[in-house]
Amino acid sequence: MVHTLRSLLALLCLAASCAAQAQGLQVLHWWKSASERKAVDLIAARLNDENVIWHDGVIPSGSGVGAGIVLRSRMLAKDAPEVAQVNGVALRDWARLGLLLDLDAVAAAGKWDKLLLPAVAAAIELDGHIYAAPVGIHRVNTLFYNRKLFAEHRLSPPLNWAEFEHAASVLHKAGIVPLAQSSEPWQVTTLFETIVLSEGVDFYRALFQRRAAIAYADPRLGAALLRLRQMKKWMNQPVPERTWDATTRQLADGEAGMMVMGDWAKGELTVRGLSMDEAFGCAAVPGTAAYHLYNIDTLSMLATRESHRPEQEKLAALIMSPSLQNDFSQVKGSIPVLRSPQLSKMDSCARASYKLFTSSPAVQVPSLVHRMATDEIVRDAIVAEVHRFFLDDGISVADTQRRLGNIARSFGKTK
Repeated sequence: MVHTLRSLLALLCLAASCAAQAQGLQVLHWWKSASERKAVDLIAARLNDENVIWHDGVIPSGSGVGAGIVLRSRMLAKDAPEVAQVNGVALRDWARLGLLLDLDAVAAAGKWDKLLLPAVAAAIELDGHIYAAPVGIHRVNTLFYNRKLFAEHRLSPPLNWAEFEHAASVLHKAGIVPLAQSSEPWQVTTLFETIVLSEGVDFYRALFQRRAAIAYADPRLGAALLRLRQMKKWMNQPVPERTWDATTRQLADGEAGMMVMGDWAKGELTVRGLSMDEAFGCAAVPGTAAYHLYNIDTLSMLATRESHRPEQEKLAALIMSPSLQNDFSQVKGSIPVLRSPQLSKMDSCARASYKLFTSSPAVQVPSLVHRMATDEIVRDAIVAEVHRFFLDDGISVADTQRRLGNIARSFGKTK
């Protein structure tokens, strides 16, 4: 009888333990491609080693627009997940509403102030509190090129727009699509913001960070819009609307010679078994080599139920562990957020990105499209206008400049 009672108690304890573990954490994010899935699975497996289950809540939506809509809807319905990917300026908006847990205790215990790069620390802090676990840093102004095609046609990675036009012309005459590109709004505007950066970093900051109305009447904005339109001739006709990983496949398969995309594309190329040293190369978008147009991926812990806090803090601590930082970045294509990462685990593209990003705050330029430069409302309005201009050749450059200027005047500066 005693033995039976002990057995029942043991089973009850085991069941309770399993139930606690099975509760885990719901994680809302937009990492959907093959390389992104591999990176997510890496975090999930290591979280499982901490006896916490990662319940995946992926919302495929490219740059995260769909995930943001779902998160807002679930918050209103009082059905928020425990963890959400919330990047850039939006992070502070959520924190001001009191919807995010502060991670001060985790940060203090893990000495994040000693581990984190200063720009990353600033991106996750508000009023002296820490509101996210930073996962990695991406360089957006990256020009990928197919090494085999460039070698066959005796081309070098273009350093300026004249060299880009020459390379594109040679590839076009050989029957190769010079530039892999999607007509998805965020992908079009990603290309556009790199073109703007090539017009000058102070000009970029005036447009997208300070939102100075006078900058929208500047001839350099007209030149950037005109270049965006002219580059259409180097793309598939008509320009297809497709996911970014499908765009990347066109480069990987040798159907296209070049592609402008954040270095997350490197993760997608390498997960297909392609080597950076043999199959593809990584350079800067022409005219932007001195600058690091960046995006920082972050996971925030939502203030849902206090009972989840221990698990949420375990995930935050895990994300900031040097082992995970180095291994995750290797898969994802990013660079770690650490002051002292394992450089031996980085390829030449990642090492160049890390060296540039850490060289000076002056070279760090926050991405408009990827929510680092401005708030969500303004970002969405600018993306919509640029996309509209890209699709319709009947819209004039001057009209688009006026409309973008109206957006800048209608909203205050980013806080």
